[in-house]
Amino acid sequence: MRVVIQRVSSASVTIDGVVKSSIGPGLLVLLGVGHEDTADDIDYLVKKTAALRIFAGEAGVMNRSVLDVGGDVIVVSQFTLMASTHKGNRPSYIHAAGHELAVPLYEEFCRRMSAAIGKPVGTGEFGADMKVALVNDGPVTICIDSKDR
Repeated sequence: MRVVIQRVSSASVTIDGVVKSSIGPGLLVLLGVGHEDTADDIDYLVKKTAALRIFAGEAGVMNRSVLDVGGDVIVVSQFTLMASTHKGNRPSYIHAAGHELAVPLYEEFCRRMSAAIGKPVGTGEFGADMKVALVNDGPVTICIDSKDR
């Protein structure tokens, strides 16, 4: 399981011209699910994401988490994070989980992230053509793979 975490001033997900989710300051989390991922991967990434100290404290040093600052979170499924580019120029998505595994793991990730931060998280819609807008604050972008512990 892979996440790309972006510290944002604001972010939104629009589907068919309708805003599904929007947040102010917080995190936009892009989530890629692999066919070998389990609930253990979710636990690891939710804990890591919620506790990641990438917000500035009083001294201007990144020393506060999304929990510390009361920030919001949007989680968007993105199978392309599982792309393999080892051969040629056309990415292979052989490592991405199919819908039957990816949808329940995505939904569980969202539930656990909501529980971790103590408020609902915004979501996209699995498999939809989404337009994701964000103002990356910093910019701060962190990539974490649950297999690289």
